[in-house]
Amino acid sequence: MRIRLSHLAVSTLASLVCLNSAWADEVQVAVAANFTAPIQAIAKDFEKDTGHKLVAAYGATGQFYAQIKNGAPFEVFLAADDSTPAKLEQEKEIVAGSRFTYAIGTLALWSAKPGYVDAKGEVLKKNDFKHLSIANPKAAPYGLAATQVLDKLKLTEATKAKIVEGQNITQAFQFVSTGNAELGFVALSQVYKDGKISEGSAWIVPAELHDPIRQDAVILNKGKDNPAAKALVDYLKGPKAAAVIKSYGYEI
Repeated sequence: MRIRLSHLAVSTLASLVCLNSAWADEVQVAVAANFTAPIQAIAKDFEKDTGHKLVAAYGATGQFYAQIKNGAPFEVFLAADDSTPAKLEQEKEIVAGSRFTYAIGTLALWSAKPGYVDAKGEVLKKNDFKHLSIANPKAAPYGLAATQVLDKLKLTEATKAKIVEGQNITQAFQFVSTGNAELGFVALSQVYKDGKISEGSAWIVPAELHDPIRQDAVILNKGKDNPAAKALVDYLKGPKAAAVIKSYGYEI
């Protein structure tokens, strides 16, 4: 009897595994570069909790917009702003009613060198550096926010010749982390974890110095009939994802 029960249990387990595999789907996601670390952390729990697999590509929001308009196979888009998803909504490129704000980003002035950037960002006014890294303001919302900060501080002309532009916020961060720029404007999430700056030194830029970085997510038309696309959007609204998002310095 024990042997028969054991075989039955194994058979039942195998059937459940097969059913779970049958229900599982992949979702192709375009992710704003600033959200790379959080989505990688979220993906692990998402796959474990739902059985669905998240396949992500990372880049600048403006570049993703062009790719989506040209037929890229993305099903969910996690943008670094709210205007690009709103534009896609107006152009009827998304599932109606799917747009929502999944995070509010924070800009930071960062250096890989400990003590180089002071807590008030006075290092900018001293202008005693050779290179200042920012993301391309035409494609990356964090880059646009950086230019707004410089305008507000009346430092645009003083720093103009020192600006080095990355294609996206990841490249802007890399310029600083490799020493090609002494400091740069990055997403706080790139240098922040669990309540503190993870390395180097940083000034967390006050929100009033730039337009709010409201980051919206949408289900694109290509994801309309994919259960994994809806599952991911629902998951991003849940408590587990919220805890991860906050741990990287975002507001909800």
